Amino acid sequence: MYSRLREWRMIAKGLLSTRHPVLAHIIPIRRCNLSCAYCNEYDDHSAPVPVEEMYRRIDRLASFGTTIITISGGEPLLHPELDLIIRRIRQNGMIAGMITNGYLLTAQRIEGLNRAGLEHLQISIDNVQPDEVSKKSLKVLDQKLRLLAQHAIFQVNINSVLGSGVKNPEDALAVARRAIELGFTSTVGILHDGNGQLRPLGSREREIFEEIMTLGKRSFSRFNQFQHNIARGEPNQWRCRSGSRYLYICEDGLVHWCSQQRGYPGIPLERYTVADRRREFQTKKHCAPRCTISCAQQVAMIDNWRSPQTLKPLPSPAPVPAPPERLVQLPGVGAREER
Repeated sequence: MYSRLREWRMIAKGLLSTRHPVLAHIIPIRRCNLSCAYCNEYDDHSAPVPVEEMYRRIDRLASFGTTIITISGGEPLLHPELDLIIRRIRQNGMIAGMITNGYLLTAQRIEGLNRAGLEHLQISIDNVQPDEVSKKSLKVLDQKLRLLAQHAIFQVNINSVLGSGVKNPEDALAVARRAIELGFTSTVGILHDGNGQLRPLGSREREIFEEIMTLGKRSFSRFNQFQHNIARGEPNQWRCRSGSRYLYICEDGLVHWCSQQRGYPGIPLERYTVADRRREFQTKKHCAPRCTISCAQQVAMIDNWRSPQTLKPLPSPAPVPAPPERLVQLPGVGAREER
């Protein structure tokens, strides 16, 4: 109940003022213990960002008035001092969330996350049985879900996926039903291409999508009318406020619009100013109409009624394009994100 109250206060704060970021994603480690075929957000070798550097980034985000920080990756549970990072977020008065593949969860690890003050956790499960595309299957992770149901005092959301690359769309429905059965919230993501752009669903996939959205009525994501348009293959008309109200800070400490538009604006967080945030608030994003990045869309709902965007993006100083042949999972509401 207390956590829900804080979320509603977050929304009220966002409606009253545009001066602060609502949500920031931070990456404490790019390395992942899995290698899902669709993902372009990991590697198999990167060292964790030193915890003192993570403290500086968190403190900097707190100075902006940021409401939520979601820890993502890579796989954040690989960071040896993750609990200290979570505590730093909470000490600064911000909501702490995390997106994980769940493989490294144990009863002891969950208790540690409880003590650190984690408030939201999201796991995306891609199929019922593991395959060559993804090992994040219900068969493998169901034991982890039972541990979360028994030990977690934070909110847990299970995100299932639909779209290109998913062999059996019925799996998404099985995952969603299992999430509800265990007392978690359930969301559904639509796989997009390597630039975060729309790939419409087939007719049966759309039916499953609508059913899962009905199952997920307890989740904030039920307000996401944009996802219904995505499922139909229709572009959305909205004002993306990434770089202002939503920030993605990569492991190198650069601020980007999102995980799929790395390099825009590509400015170091320690040099990111109020003027930068104001500029990005007014900047029209070329990728917005066919975007499927859930967290960016959800944050933008607070401001879609506000001032139109008239500025063009700054030239990217260090573009980091995502491989177009890969699919990337929609991050969803990690603190919500999307993860």
